[in-house]
Parts: sequence; structure tokens; C-alpha cells
Amino acid sequence: MIYLDKQSTDPWFNLAAEEVALKNCSEDILMLWENQPSLVLGKHQNAMAEVNHAFVFKHQIPVIRRISGGGTVYHDHGNLNYSVITTVENQERSIDFHQFAEPIILFLKQFGLEVTFHGKTNLAVNGRKFSGNAAHVFKNRVLHHGTLLFNTDLNKLEQSIRPTEALIQDKSIKSVRSEIINLQTLLPGIQALSEFQLQFKQFLEGYFSITQSRTFTASEREEIQRLVIEKYRTPDWNYGYSTAYQFNKSGNLLGRKAELNLEVKKGIIVALQLQSTILPKSLIQSIQQQLINKPHHPQAMNTNIQYLETQLQSVGIEASALFYLLI
Repeated sequence: MIYLDKQSTDPWFNLAAEEVALKNCSEDILMLWENQPSLVLGKHQNAMAEVNHAFVFKHQIPVIRRISGGGTVYHDHGNLNYSVITTVENQERSIDFHQFAEPIILFLKQFGLEVTFHGKTNLAVNGRKFSGNAAHVFKNRVLHHGTLLFNTDLNKLEQSIRPTEALIQDKSIKSVRSEIINLQTLLPGIQALSEFQLQFKQFLEGYFSITQSRTFTASEREEIQRLVIEKYRTPDWNYGYSTAYQFNKSGNLLGRKAELNLEVKKGIIVALQLQSTILPKSLIQSIQQQLINKPHHPQAMNTNIQYLETQLQSVGIEASALFYLLI
């Protein structure tokens, strides 16, 4: 096994880098890395159902889908991510979260912490989760990866992953909400994430007998950047990959109740019904014409609603009021 240094905190680059390392490299690989603030969805999740979009839109926190399953996690500079990529002989037994978690459990045991599983894939101390894990298999290669909350901004984490107020009917994988804790509160002798990462890296190098390290080659970086542009930065992957869903939400427009019903397929609004006593039928028809056959995600909604701003203001409604109803 080698240590592969990503040398990046760009979340799009780092997620694309995992896919390139999994599919294009032959070595067994360990990576430790951190991201700028971002929300990372499981592959089979509905992006609109898992996220407090009003909050992440306001704070410019990107929502990005990864290739592994599991739930939504929040990344920032207080969270350490780790990836282990190995080649396996028996694909049926390639995903083993207990085996994968063993070095984490042993590392923290040195500090007197008793780590237990929280559900099938998460790790906790005293019932409070500090690590979420997931896996993805490609041919005879398997990626195990996860998070370690060290001194993450827990307020932003909780605000970001608060589910939408809308009723969403779909067949996506739902995140399981858990009580969480930062490891820094349990490890008073370690003040900074950089120090925690160094000690964890040294332990893993011994555990996996790692004697070599490298960075990505120029050709690998070129492939990663191609994947960032063609996949990880695209709404088609981050939102359109979600299963078909019904989006039903109640809100207020000028103090009057409004009922919104959307039908969304492959991330595109295919039907829209809006009931409101304050909106004239002509305006509701304009809203339908502007938004049907358009993507259902905050950036697209924000752009498309601007075309309705004059009509909305003519009845005293700010475009932002309709925007927040739609997300």
C-alpha cells in the first residue's frame, strides 16, 4: 500500500480524485484529506430531500454527490476524511466495515476511547457519532472511505443537513440522523486537526506497512479535472441522478397560504401545480410556463424566477418568497 497525497481541499477535485484512483490506479492506496465546507450526498439519495437548501444557498455551501452509498455528510476544515482503496479476490466479501474500521478503533483506543459501531457503518463514542463510512466496488477494486469529526462547526453541520420542510415522496436512500460529537472534546491533548492528522497518518503507515508515498501524476490530474468538469460540478450528477419524486410544500405568500406540488423526473420539473388565493391565474400560468421542463435545484430556480420578478412585484410578492417555496 502507498500513501497518495491529494494536496487539495477542493471538494469537487477530491471526490473526482477518489474515482480516478479507484478505477485507474493499480496500487493499494491510503489517502487522508480535508475539504472546504461542502455537503456530500450518498449516490442513491435525493439531493432535494436531504439538505436545508435555503441555508446552504445563503452560505454558498456546495452540494456534491459521491459514488458510494450511505447518507449525507458535512465536510469542513475541522473534519478529516480518509480513503482506503484495495484490490480484492472475492467480490462478494469485498465490503467489510468492521475490518475497515479496525485501525480507527485501535488508534483511538490509545487515547482511552472505546469506539463502537453506531448502526451498520458509523462509529461512535458513548453513543455519539463521530464517523460516517461508505464503500463502492469497481470490478476487483473497493473504495472504503469515511469522515472523522475533529473540530467541525457542528452548528453549520446541523443547519445544513436539516431536511426540507417539503413532503417528498420517492424511493431514495434516507439519511439517519444521529447525535454527534467532535473528537477534539475527547482528546484534550490534541489541539489542531493538523496534529490529529499527523498522528493518525503515522499510525496508519505502521498498521498498513506503508513505506512509499506520492502525489498525483500530471496525467492523473488531467483526468481528475476532466471528471470534475464533466461529472462532479454538473447538476445532472448532483441533482438529476436522484430518483423521480413528488415534492409537496406549504408556505405563505403575502401572509396567505400557498400549496405547491411538483412532479420531478431526472431532476427536471415535469408538472407544477400552485394553489394560492393571492396569485391571479395568469401569474400562476406564467410560473408554470417558466419552470416546467426546467431543473429543480436552487441555482436553476433562482435564475428562472428572475424572469418572473416584474410580474411577481406587480402583486407585491418578492421573487425570493417564491424561490424559498420551491426549495
